[in-house]
Amino acid sequence: MPAPGGPPGDGEGRGGLWAAFGGLTTRGRSFLAAGVAATACAYVLGQEDLLRVGLLLAVLPVVCVVVLHLTRHRVTGSRRLAPARVPASAEARVSLRVDNVSRLPTGLLMLQDRVPYVLGPRPRFVLDRMEPGGRREVSYRVRADLRGRYPLGPLQLRLTDPFGMCELTRGFSAYDTLTVVPRVDRLPPVRLGGEAAGHGDGRYRVLALAGEDDVIPRGYRHGDDLRRVHWRSTARYGELMVRREERPRRAHCTVLLDTRAVAYEGAGPGSPFEWAVSGAASVASHLMERGFTVRLLTDTGSALPGHDVSSGGYASSSPDPSGAAGLMLDALAVIDHSEGSGLSPAHDALLGAGGEGLLVAFLGDLDEPQAALAARMRPRGGTAVAFVLPTATWSGAPEGDPAHPEAEERLRVLRDAGWTALPVAPGTALPDLWRLAGTPGSPAGGPYGAGAYGVPGAALADGYGAGGYGTATAPGAAADGTAAGPARAGAAGGGATGNGATASGAPGGNGAGGRA
Repeated sequence: MPAPGGPPGDGEGRGGLWAAFGGLTTRGRSFLAAGVAATACAYVLGQEDLLRVGLLLAVLPVVCVVVLHLTRHRVTGSRRLAPARVPASAEARVSLRVDNVSRLPTGLLMLQDRVPYVLGPRPRFVLDRMEPGGRREVSYRVRADLRGRYPLGPLQLRLTDPFGMCELTRGFSAYDTLTVVPRVDRLPPVRLGGEAAGHGDGRYRVLALAGEDDVIPRGYRHGDDLRRVHWRSTARYGELMVRREERPRRAHCTVLLDTRAVAYEGAGPGSPFEWAVSGAASVASHLMERGFTVRLLTDTGSALPGHDVSSGGYASSSPDPSGAAGLMLDALAVIDHSEGSGLSPAHDALLGAGGEGLLVAFLGDLDEPQAALAARMRPRGGTAVAFVLPTATWSGAPEGDPAHPEAEERLRVLRDAGWTALPVAPGTALPDLWRLAGTPGSPAGGPYGAGAYGVPGAALADGYGAGGYGTATAPGAAADGTAAGPARAGAAGGGATGNGATASGAPGGNGAGGRA
C-alpha cells in the first residue's frame, strides 16, 4: 500500500515561523543584510530613494520565508513499494509521488528518500516547479543481497521559492518496510520413505474436507452443518443426531535448522549459514506445496513464528499454502545465530512432538557428542535427511587436514543411525542434493542402501547391502573391492561373480546383495 505523507517531523514544529528563517539561503541572507544596511544609511543620510531600495531588499526575503512556510504543508508526498517481500538478490521498485494541493505554484523541489546503505545510495530527485494541483511521480530500485527487514523513509522534501531566497525541508513520518527473504530454490519432486508415517500421505490420501462417515452418529451441537443430520438415528433416539466427521490426515514434516554460531564460519551471502537458511526455506516451501504440514524448528527447540500452536507447531497446509509459506519466510528473513553450543533443546522438542513423519535437518559443523545426539533424532519408523555443512569444507582446509576424516566420521555416525546424510560443499546446488537424497542406492546412505545401482558405498543400518554391477572380490567386500562394513550389510560372497551377490555367496541380481 502507498505510504501517505504524515504530519511534519519533529524538526518542523519546534520553532514555527522563526525556525523557518533558518532556511534562508546565502542569497536571502545577503538581500536581508543589504536591505537593513541600506535602510539604516537612508535614515541617517535622509535619502528617500535609498530607503525604498533598502526596504525592498529587506522585505523580499521575509516575504519569501513567510509564503514558503505557509505553503509547504500543502505539498504532500507518498511512497509505494512493490513488492514488499523479495528474495535475496532480487530488486524492488519504490515509487514516490508528490502532489501540490495549494492554489500557488511551487518553486524548485528536491525529493530525497532515506534508505539503508545495504540497499544502495540514497536516492535524490530534482523536480521542476509544480503548477497548482500538479503531480509528479518518480521511482527508483533497491536491491539487497542479505536477507532482513529494511526500513524505507522518512521521505524528505526540500522546497525553494522562485527567487532562491529560502529553502525549507519537510519530512513525512510514514515508513515502509522491505522484507528480503531467503532465496527459495525450486526442488524436484522425489519420493522419500516415511512421508506419511503416522498421519497418512498428504498428497495421495488426504480425505475430503467433509470427512468420512463413522458408523456411530453423535448428538447435534451448535454450529453443525444441517446437511450432516442423520435422520434415521434422529427418529430412533428422539433427538437430533449428526454423522461424525473424520479429520483430514496429512503428512507431517519437521525442518530442523541449526543456527549455532559455533557451527558456522564466515558471514555474507556466500556463507554456510546463509546456504542453510536458504535450504530450509526451499525445503519447507516445497513440502508445503505438496500438502505437508511443516514445522520449522531451530536448535534452540523453539518453532519459528507463524505456526498454529494448537497443532503442535506445524504450519497450516491448504490448497494455496502461500500464506503459511509467507509467514515462514518472514521468520527466516530475520533469523540469526543462536548462542547455544548443543542440539539438546532440539532433541527434546522432537521427542516431545512424538518424532513422527519426515525430518529434514540442515546442520553446521558437528563434533562427536553432537553427531551422536543428532543420530538419535531420527524419527522411529520415519525418514531423516541431513544436509551437513562441515567447517573443514567451507574454510578451504587442505586435503591432508585431519578435519576432513573427522567430518566423514560424523557423516558415518548419522548414516549408521539410518539418516540420509549428505555433505554440502561451497557452490553445491540444493536441487541436485535433494534429487540425490531421494534416489535409491545413493551414496548418501538413503533408505535403500548404497551401491544398489552401481554406486559404491558403505552398507546401511536398515539391512540393504552394498554391491551393484561388478565382481565381488572377497568375503565381506563390496563390488568395487572396498570393505562393506559390519555383517548387517548384504555383502557379496567369497569369490562370487556377476551382477551382485547374495550374502551366502550365491550369484544375485542387479543391485544390492540382500539383508543381513
